[in-house]
Amino acid sequence: MKELKIVFMGTAELSCASLEALARDQQFPVAAVVTQPDRPKGRELKLQPSPVKALAQKLSLPVLQPAKARDEKFIAELRGLAPELIVVVAYGQILPQSILDLPRHGCLNVHTSLLPKYRGAAPIQWAIANGDAETGATLMKMDAGLDTGPIVAQRRTPIQPADDSATLHDRLARLGAELLRATIPDYVAGKIQPRPQPVDGVSHAPKIKKEDGRIDWNLPAQTIVNRLRAFTPWPGAYTFSLGVPPSDGKAQLPEGGTPNVAHSTLLKIWKVEPVEKSGAPGTILSADKNGIVAACGQGALRILELQREGGRRMNTAEFLAGHPLTPGAKFKR
Repeated sequence: MKELKIVFMGTAELSCASLEALARDQQFPVAAVVTQPDRPKGRELKLQPSPVKALAQKLSLPVLQPAKARDEKFIAELRGLAPELIVVVAYGQILPQSILDLPRHGCLNVHTSLLPKYRGAAPIQWAIANGDAETGATLMKMDAGLDTGPIVAQRRTPIQPADDSATLHDRLARLGAELLRATIPDYVAGKIQPRPQPVDGVSHAPKIKKEDGRIDWNLPAQTIVNRLRAFTPWPGAYTFSLGVPPSDGKAQLPEGGTPNVAHSTLLKIWKVEPVEKSGAPGTILSADKNGIVAACGQGALRILELQREGGRRMNTAEFLAGHPLTPGAKFKR
């Protein structure tokens, strides 16, 4: 295959594996990298580059950072680069038709699900939360819809019982990069014809909110385990408990979180295992050095590691030494 001039568009950490795979292959000279503007982060709110910008600078690639992809000045600059293909991975903005139509080979997007399943912002998390046995990466030719374009290629990977959204994210980032690099030559040679997405099996993966991490003890134990894995590292799985004061004496609630009873304390749950016990959902069945067992809508969970708000992550024995919990007490939904 002759050299192919590419513009890469991406922002999140997920994008980096694909950018590096292209940039380190002489078949795919990257004319420019387009990413979101620097954002304020940290306590001092200093401007920080996106992961993709940091990588592009390391690779000595030109970087463009339009505030909006629809900006006419940016589109004119992009047109001047004359890319033959635009590759988009977790860029974070909807592209206008004028950009989609610009390169002669169109715009290819790496999406981390087996489309048409889990169109949208958080396919990795919802695949785990829903207990799916497998997921994958899809290379799609972009159209004006949200993840609705025709499929160029797909690869599958099992979701392991130990996977959380961080481990699956990293595996899918690598899988998507490999798929992109392996598929582009045949795609631009016309050997692969994108096929429309199936009408059946469409589902959506909305953006994760802090409230999604709040444990509903009415759910089956395995469902709660899946949601804990899905929402690790963010927003984490959490519940509220009476009688456990926060380190500063004030209950700090997540956005949209309101405990049912005054003086509740947020507890972040890090590690659990299902157990075959039963009781009223949310009730603490036992609390000792072997763990805190709480009843669910079906079965129960043994909590092995947790964190009081404002405190550090602890195993249950450490936690109970300073904050005893009484069987019969309840975690609040």
